[in-house]
Amino acid sequence: MSSVPVLYSYFRSSCSWRVRIALAHKQIIYKQKGVHLLNNGGEQHSDEYKSVNPMEQVPTLLIDGMTLTQSLPIIEYLEETRPDINPLLPGDPKDRVRVRQIAEIINSGIQPVQNLSILQAVGGERKLSWGHDAIHKGFVAIEELLKNNDGKFCFGNSVTIADICLVPQVYNALRFKVDMSLFPTIARINSALEELPEFQKAHFTVQPDTPEDLKKL
Repeated sequence: MSSVPVLYSYFRSSCSWRVRIALAHKQIIYKQKGVHLLNNGGEQHSDEYKSVNPMEQVPTLLIDGMTLTQSLPIIEYLEETRPDINPLLPGDPKDRVRVRQIAEIINSGIQPVQNLSILQAVGGERKLSWGHDAIHKGFVAIEELLKNNDGKFCFGNSVTIADICLVPQVYNALRFKVDMSLFPTIARINSALEELPEFQKAHFTVQPDTPEDLKKL
């Protein structure tokens, strides 16, 4: 019998959040181990966790006898090994690249510029404007890519990797006071996705390591 997958996660990490959505979407039962990114200087820097993930980041997923890191490769692995369970990529290569474009704008163009380690380096009063500007610039590009999409989600009416990346990033946009009225398509899609059970199950307010004062009642 194969062992139950284990996800090392931080409740509010957008990268961890993506993987939680993918696991729920793929109907994979798993266990979570919380890695608090702030306590004691950051538990991700502990010797114990570095032995699991030398990059000292979350998420890390133990699955199928492997130790996987980096959220999009993890999600792609889940898709490739379980393609018949709620597919996350369309069949046509031209459609796949459209989906991956949106995912990568978030994964490579937005999130790394406003993640915790960068904000800690920026420091002080500049944090808010730094995060705001990074997200705003990326959302301008995504809104343009989505402008002709009349489906419920980023690619028609099927959940894809793009949607999985979008929802945590919209939350970060709100944290950094991005005016979402400037991005009506993104806002509409995000609202539709938030109604789906797998997205609700993965939300940061309902995780085992969510502090009590942030838990959804």
